[in-house]
Amino acid sequence: MARKIHLCSHLSASELKERYQKSADPVESRRFHLIWLLAQDYSLTQSAQVVGLNRHYAYDIVRRYNQQGADALQNGRRTRAGVGRKPLLTQAQQEELRQRLKTPPDDGGHWSGPKVARWIEKTTGRKRVWNQRGWDYLKRLPSRGSVLDPVA
Repeated sequence: MARKIHLCSHLSASELKERYQKSADPVESRRFHLIWLLAQDYSLTQSAQVVGLNRHYAYDIVRRYNQQGADALQNGRRTRAGVGRKPLLTQAQQEELRQRLKTPPDDGGHWSGPKVARWIEKTTGRKRVWNQRGWDYLKRLPSRGSVLDPVA
């Protein structure tokens, strides 16, 4: 028989269930689901399996919940996103890229993630820009009239 894990009563089982069901963030929803299952007398191993988490990570979530309450279950990526990071391109450079995407690339053909990454390297003077970053900007910046926009 699995040992029952201690769970502080920061929220009632019904409040946990409500937060689990109504959370728009899948990370937070999964964490509230885990805690709610534990409040329903499931073991840590069973709860972790149900929500698809590693047992050790699930224990970490429970420990943080016990110490900090419901705030510990929030998705930290949402609040930390971009903190201290400068964007790869300034607003002016993004607009320059947006205009550049309206014309074919230097080698002809179509714009691709790697081609945009090389353009960013040349424009910013960076030694290396990953192809994925080029793809991210390619998907984010096209405007009407772009060679990517077949309806232009």
